[in-house]
Amino acid sequence: MTTSPPQVNGHHRRIPVITDWQTLLAPAEEPAVATTATETPTEPVEPAVDLVAEAKADAIRTKAYADAEEQRARAEAEAEAVRIKAEGEAKAAETKAAEEARKLKLANDKAEARAIEEQAARDARIAESERKRATAERGQQDDERAHLEQQQNVAAAEADVAKAATTWRTYAIAFYAVCAVVALPVQIAAFWDPNAWWLVIAPLMLEGAALVVTKGAAAAVAANRPHWHYRAVAWVFAFIAAGINLKHGLDAFDPATAFGTAFASLAGPGVWDLHEHGRIRRRDGVLTRRERRAAANAAKEAARKQAAEKAEQEAAKTAAEEAVEAAAAVLAETRKARFPKVWDHALGLAADLGETTVTDAIWRRAKRDVEGADPGESADTIRMRNAAEMRVEAARLRKPVSTLSKSTNAQRASQIPTGKKPRVYNPPARPGRRTPGDTPKYVSAARKQASITAKNASTEEQK
Repeated sequence: MTTSPPQVNGHHRRIPVITDWQTLLAPAEEPAVATTATETPTEPVEPAVDLVAEAKADAIRTKAYADAEEQRARAEAEAEAVRIKAEGEAKAAETKAAEEARKLKLANDKAEARAIEEQAARDARIAESERKRATAERGQQDDERAHLEQQQNVAAAEADVAKAATTWRTYAIAFYAVCAVVALPVQIAAFWDPNAWWLVIAPLMLEGAALVVTKGAAAAVAANRPHWHYRAVAWVFAFIAAGINLKHGLDAFDPATAFGTAFASLAGPGVWDLHEHGRIRRRDGVLTRRERRAAANAAKEAARKQAAEKAEQEAAKTAAEEAVEAAAAVLAETRKARFPKVWDHALGLAADLGETTVTDAIWRRAKRDVEGADPGESADTIRMRNAAEMRVEAARLRKPVSTLSKSTNAQRASQIPTGKKPRVYNPPARPGRRTPGDTPKYVSAARKQASITAKNASTEEQK
């Protein structure tokens, strides 16, 4: 870097400074130039130059300029950093705001979709409930309509029955009256006597008595009381009136009149009795001939089905019993072939205990007597199970079976007695072999204890 000279044409020159760092520099003191009072304009005086001061000032200016440049660069860097940081924070805030807005939009969309789904589900539930309610109401209305129609049909049927019964009763009474009108003249003629004219009351009394007794029968039927005697008395009066009409009609008139009036005397009470008979059967619930025939056929069919079911049950029971007997026979043959000794002993036990066959209890007892074990167990099966367990144990421990079996027997010295018989141990005499007497003998108590231990070990090995 170069600097301008401090003086130009003998005059001091002001140092140019930048506006930003001009205030940082102290004003340089200009050296006073000594002038003499007597100067002649014709003789210029060369200025005195202080090179050290100029160098110091130049260095100061250079350092000030460098510091100002450094401070400006630092300020610009800090401003740029602040700007970049602000832009980054603005971008981060904008990005964060966009992300928050996106998340909020997604959340709002999800909430809206969930609300739409919930509303749709609610509407579907409401629609389903309404449909079910409408279906239930429609079904209830159909049931009520069907019940009403049934009641109407029943009421119509009852009305028809009541109307038919009323009509039938009216016609029966009318027919009874017509028959009485037809039969009375002949009876009155039969009882007519100019000297005893009051006898004409007898036919009226006879027909009236029949009518009264008939009404008594109707009252007995309505009160659910016995009615047969009323009806019998009415028929007696009717037959008496018919006999009078027949006798007097044949004597005084022609046969047609006789039989017609006699029929009228019987027809009126007979028709009314038919009316009462139907009313009695309806009251008592007596079945018609067709209903009785249908009931009889149904009873026969039920009896036939019951007999068939009973026969099937008997056949199934017989087949089951035969199957059980066949299985028992096969089992007996198998036991006899596989266990002949146990079978013979079981037959003896059955005979001794009074049983005709070998039951399970007898077979279990015979098995224990002969083989000492319950059915399914024996000495061979126990040995086989023990051997299998030893093989499994050897496989788990990764050892041979022989090593595993030897590990269960304690090593005994030659002078220790065994549980069964003394052990004879005579190895060939060679170096390294043990010889009798090389081990101190045990005391008697130790020998007995060792014998007991060896005996227990031998028993466990046999098991």
